[in-house]
Amino acid sequence: MHIDWASLGSVFGVSLAVTVGLVGLFTLGIVGLTKQEAAASGTAGSAALARTGAYACFALCAAAVAYGIFLIVA
Repeated sequence: MHIDWASLGSVFGVSLAVTVGLVGLFTLGIVGLTKQEAAASGTAGSAALARTGAYACFALCAAAVAYGIFLIVA
């Protein structure tokens, strides 16, 4: 049995990077919603910007998950 260690390492590295990036993006979305609640007492523009940024982060997370499912199914 032959294991291609370079390919295995490459898959591991990409998986690790994508996982850390996706968790970071989701965390930014949560922080954006938290900032939106804090900014609601201040100016309305910053609250809307924080909410929009949070929703954009969540949409990117959903798109990445959908793309991963597409790659598995196809």
